[in-house]
Amino acid sequence: MAPSSLSIESLFNVQNRVAVITGGGSGLGEMMAHAWVANGGRVIIASRKEKALSQVCDALNTLGTGKAEYVVGDVSSKAGCVAIADEIKKRVDKIHVLVNNSGVTWGAPYEDVPEKGLNVKSVFYMTVELTPLLAKDASNLDPGRVIIISSVAGLTSISESTGLGATGHGLWSYNASKAAAISLSNNLAVSLGPKFITVNAICPGVYPSRMTAYGMKTASNALAQSHPMGRFGSPEDISGLLLFLASRAGAHISANYIVTDGGSLAAGTGYTKL
Repeated sequence: MAPSSLSIESLFNVQNRVAVITGGGSGLGEMMAHAWVANGGRVIIASRKEKALSQVCDALNTLGTGKAEYVVGDVSSKAGCVAIADEIKKRVDKIHVLVNNSGVTWGAPYEDVPEKGLNVKSVFYMTVELTPLLAKDASNLDPGRVIIISSVAGLTSISESTGLGATGHGLWSYNASKAAAISLSNNLAVSLGPKFITVNAICPGVYPSRMTAYGMKTASNALAQSHPMGRFGSPEDISGLLLFLASRAGAHISANYIVTDGGSLAAGTGYTKL
């Protein structure tokens, strides 16, 4: 084995590699897109809001050797996922990474939880539609990668008293959907392994985003102090996981989920109480 193959540059290199990130116009998606372009990769971000996508791409394209572009679309239906994938196929014939990041929180009173399925449907249909591009030229040393952004909410209950949402608003359907996303990642990993595609889930705790904006505004200090590390997740934290799972360093990782919450889940704090 050549020593150069164990260098940081070799293990974590993503230069000229193509990533698709749904929900890339804000929050975790924008953070990961920033990291991808900053390290020389090409990213295609997708969401419903063209203005936000355009602004993010303009900013990312000032970073250096990487490139950012966008596709406007809605992943809340199969037809929407197909339309996004069709546009991507017009631009590239190979992608290295699909980050299924689009999601919504359904904080609502118990009797009024809306009927939606975006957090699971979009993961499945985007993966199905882009499997041929992920499998092209893939190998067991350089597989295609599917990364599903789930949540610690898929691993534990989220109490109505955590401060993350308005009083009386629970996350019943959100928790269930994120648990389903973790289960789906395991099943997809088994199905897509023979095509040389890995599938993993990332389960973030509290990160600054539109989804956590209410809690950040009304209970930021209490939320942070309820975590063992005394802080929220940062762009470096989520981006480091992306670069690991999407590079040579993570090529033999599949059917796993990684929790990034500073130890809160293990400590039993931050999600069931303040």
